[in-house]
Amino acid sequence: MINIQAPKGTKDVIPSESHKWHYIEKTMRDMCALYGARELRTPIIEHTELFLRGVGDTTDIVQKEMYTFLDKGERSITLKPEGTAGMVRAFIENRLFNEPMPQKLYYLNSPTFRYEKPQAGRLREHHQFGIEMVGSFAPETDAEVILLALTLFKKLGVHDLALHINSIGCPECRKDYNAALREYLAGYLDQMCETCRSRFDKNPMRIIDCKEPKCREIVKNAPRTIDFLCEDCRKHFEGVKACLDAAGAEYVVDPDIVRGLDYYTGTVFEVISNRIGAQGAVCAGGRYNGLIEELGGQSIPAVGFGMGMERLLAVMDANGVEFPKVQGPTVYFAANGDEPRKKAFALTQKLRENGISAEFDHMDRSFKAQFKYANKIDAKYTVAIGDEELELGIVKVKCMADGSETEVRIDSLAEHFAE
Repeated sequence: MINIQAPKGTKDVIPSESHKWHYIEKTMRDMCALYGARELRTPIIEHTELFLRGVGDTTDIVQKEMYTFLDKGERSITLKPEGTAGMVRAFIENRLFNEPMPQKLYYLNSPTFRYEKPQAGRLREHHQFGIEMVGSFAPETDAEVILLALTLFKKLGVHDLALHINSIGCPECRKDYNAALREYLAGYLDQMCETCRSRFDKNPMRIIDCKEPKCREIVKNAPRTIDFLCEDCRKHFEGVKACLDAAGAEYVVDPDIVRGLDYYTGTVFEVISNRIGAQGAVCAGGRYNGLIEELGGQSIPAVGFGMGMERLLAVMDANGVEFPKVQGPTVYFAANGDEPRKKAFALTQKLRENGISAEFDHMDRSFKAQFKYANKIDAKYTVAIGDEELELGIVKVKCMADGSETEVRIDSLAEHFAE
């Protein structure tokens, strides 16, 4: 038997839901324009090495979640598991570093793939919106990226959110932290999951991010990055907090946030909702000053975030957000008889060519049923055409809101509705 169901962890967006996506996408584009960000689109597939080098081969994404395959040329290809690495690759390849800095870039409705257990707001194929601001070390840049996200949530009617921030330091201060962390974890090695034991020597900070209950219990009292920051990283983090304070943004300093990607340096943050269960982070990001250089580019700092569209929809529903109503056609032509049907069909097309949305009966309904259908699709006006109307060259335009009628010449309908 042919399996014609969508693969597990994927979801169709049907017409009764797609208008919500359109509303969110338009709001996001408007917000990006307000902040001076421009769209950059990258392919759905990338060479696997990009994510091994950029995301990190000790992360859950690389070790457990990527969709990777060999193409017909025996090249290892991966479906995009996150947005930043592809954006940085495109930044380098297209020499965007020659443009004036900072570069403010965004991606929208980008398909993203991770093989994991599907949960509410977390699918194997989901879609992301993200911002990347490239070229500035200034703490104001971190704060602006965070404030863009918070302003977007406010614009979309999402409330009861908590901003959690942390700093995980630079590679230099991370050396002291990793040494202290290994010293603490050494006595628990035999109690950790296999994945965490493999990370102990190469990348112990990833153990802090483990989701296994026994490992989470072990790291409760482990050293935290914020206690090992060098002077520059501490000063930068204080600058980020000062900017958020100046903008009136409330936040919590959360030492447990380390983020699950290796490229982060310095500031990391999450925006958390308490209305969608355990998977409460609706936006997450941070600074990644070394990624561009790691992928073969110049030493250029950057900061950004990613936001899952499906999870955003879930939190908007949990907040009771009312989406704008889908607009029905401006005009519905109801026709009675063969010649009137031909005329109604031609008029429908003429109005559309003049930028006026119009509909016509395609189902051979009765004259009475056509008016019922016009009401169901929320048409603003109906125009009835029969033999008599054709002979006189005049029709009655009925306003569905109040029932009022206006006589209009058939050859002037386009001009009438345009006005």
